[in-house]
Amino acid sequence: MGTEAMQSDIDTERAGRAGLITLNRPAALNALTLPMIRAIQVALDAHLADPAVQVIVIRSSSPKAFCAGGDMRRIRELSLAGAFDEIANFFREEYALNLAINRCAKPFVALLDGIAMGGGLGLSIHGRHRVVTEHASLAMPETAIGFIPDVGASHFLSRLEPAIGMWLALTGARISANEALAVGLATQSTRREQLAPLLAALGDNAAGTIEEVLQRFSETVDTHAALNGLRQRASGFDAPTLPAVLAAWRAASGPQATAAFSPAALAQTFDLLHAAQGKSLADCLALEFEESMHAARHPDFIEGARAVLVDKDRQPRWQATQ
Repeated sequence: MGTEAMQSDIDTERAGRAGLITLNRPAALNALTLPMIRAIQVALDAHLADPAVQVIVIRSSSPKAFCAGGDMRRIRELSLAGAFDEIANFFREEYALNLAINRCAKPFVALLDGIAMGGGLGLSIHGRHRVVTEHASLAMPETAIGFIPDVGASHFLSRLEPAIGMWLALTGARISANEALAVGLATQSTRREQLAPLLAALGDNAAGTIEEVLQRFSETVDTHAALNGLRQRASGFDAPTLPAVLAAWRAASGPQATAAFSPAALAQTFDLLHAAQGKSLADCLALEFEESMHAARHPDFIEGARAVLVDKDRQPRWQATQ
């Protein structure tokens, strides 16, 4: 085991040829603060600069969650205080980290065990290898708090089958490990009890190449049923207009199906996914920065974050009706 350091709920160490970044804020399900984002960037840069590191692995210390997303309670507090420069710093540095992970020159492996939502997907989906366990649950649930799917979600969701990408963006639905594999958000499945031996092999120079190690610990999964199920659940979400999508959603799930979601956020998200089509990740992140700053100022974000994250009464009073 190499050197270790802890900074802002992030543990960094080297284990053989593996540079490890461990999210260690379990009480908050690893919700990302700005100090955490900065610490992850520092760790990533250090592992990239270390010639002994051949693979970079990001993981969680908690079996409950990889990362539940950005600390949106804090963003709400800053919005109420009018501290929009601080909000801009948070998003700017978070999105820069997302892009750095995408451009990582060494193999980047994310171990998704437990909840992975919002900013947690920004830390993982853009990397080369996304390993999911049977306990993984992935989602971009921002519209329920009056926000938009960000951290590059407009890039990776707009590249899925149109109905499935839009369904995930608008509904914030959680998908399983098999479903994540079926649409390509995950690259392999490995059972939770195999994560420790996988990590040991990734750090062992005698264990074969990084790709050989990952393949050895990859389970064969039939994703056909999972993909068909997703297509059924997302039916109608590829309609050309938002009213048509909402109509299909209510027809399938009931007239009150959309009530828990901010009308403004749904409209903003629908437009964002269409605008992101064909754009690079860098361009999508630039677009999301502008949209996120707009959303952070909107009354629906203040209200949605209150209803879901602060008071937790799940009774948001949106500014407009759908």
